[in-house]
Amino acid sequence: MDDTSKPTMRDIKNPAAMWVKAILLLAIGITASTLLLLELGTLRGALMLALSIWAFCRAYYFAFYVIEKYVDPGYRFSGLLSFLRYLVRHKRDG
Repeated sequence: MDDTSKPTMRDIKNPAAMWVKAILLLAIGITASTLLLLELGTLRGALMLALSIWAFCRAYYFAFYVIEKYVDPGYRFSGLLSFLRYLVRHKRDG
């Protein structure tokens, strides 16, 4: 099977589309966080939510920036599934 039969994913290059995507992601995060805080209603719940958001942001930063810049500069990730495939392949090879 040749690579031409696989659908290709295009990069978003339109700045307006990037802004729309960023605004929608921010709106989803704010809405979900607000609903969760309203349901929990405690300072402890708010702190746990803040810590989990911070930790996931740092993990995302690691998965893309740190791996590409310091661990394996020759590899370029295209998303979280790409990162998971990289981990499985790297673990199997090493």
